Amino acid sequence: MRFSHLSLAAVLCLAFATGCPPKYPKCNGDKDCHEKEFCVNGLCQQCRSDGDCGGGKCNAGRCEAAPPANMSCTDDKQCPAGQSCIDGTCKPCTSDEQCGEGGKCNAGKCTRGAGNPPPVNAKCTLEPVYFDFNESALTTEATSAIDRDADCIKKTNHSVSLTGRTDPRGTEEYNLALSDKRAQGVKGRMSQLGVSTDMKINARGEMDATGKDEAGWAKDRRVDLSW
Repeated sequence: MRFSHLSLAAVLCLAFATGCPPKYPKCNGDKDCHEKEFCVNGLCQQCRSDGDCGGGKCNAGRCEAAPPANMSCTDDKQCPAGQSCIDGTCKPCTSDEQCGEGGKCNAGKCTRGAGNPPPVNAKCTLEPVYFDFNESALTTEATSAIDRDADCIKKTNHSVSLTGRTDPRGTEEYNLALSDKRAQGVKGRMSQLGVSTDMKINARGEMDATGKDEAGWAKDRRVDLSW
C-alpha cells in the first residue's frame, strides 16, 4: 500500500486514534511547550502570572521587566506604565488628591486637570532674594539665599520663574529695567551654581509694591522665585 500524501507518523496517529501532538505554539499541556514555557488557553506562553517572571510582570503571556522603583521625575511622561510623577518620584497614585486640582487617579495613573502639571516635590521651599535701594548687585545675604534656592531647585529639577520687583520710587520705565537686572543677576548666580533647568524672567517693576516707608520698601526690593 502506498501513502503518497500522508507521513508515517500521521498514518500511525490515525490508525491508533491516540491523537497527534499539536503543532507549536499550539498545545494541550505544558509538555507540548519549550522549557520554561506554559500552556495557556491552548498556546505556549512565557508566563501564566507575575510569579513566573522572576520579579517582573506577566503581560499577555510575556514577561516584562519590573519598572524601576522610586525613579525621580518632573513629568508623568517620564514614568513607567501604571505610575505617575508624584512629589518628584514615579509611583502609582492611590488617591485623586495626589493628582492635583481637577485630577483623577485611575489604576495607579493620574489623569491631570487641564493646565495642571505634576505637583512639585515640596521637601524644600524657595525664598525671595532682597536688594539694597537702587541696586541690582548681590549682597552677602542675597547670595546666601540664592545658594539655598539653587540647592532646592537641583533637588527637584523643576523649572522656575524669577520675578524681579522694586519699591515705588523712581519712574515706571526705570523700575522695570531695574527689576529685570535684579532677576537676571539671580539667574546668572544660579547658572554659576550649576542650575540647568529652565529659568523664566519676569520684570514687574513697582507694580506689586505695597510699602509705605523704608521698612516696607525694603521688602518690595526683591526677586521672587516660584515653580
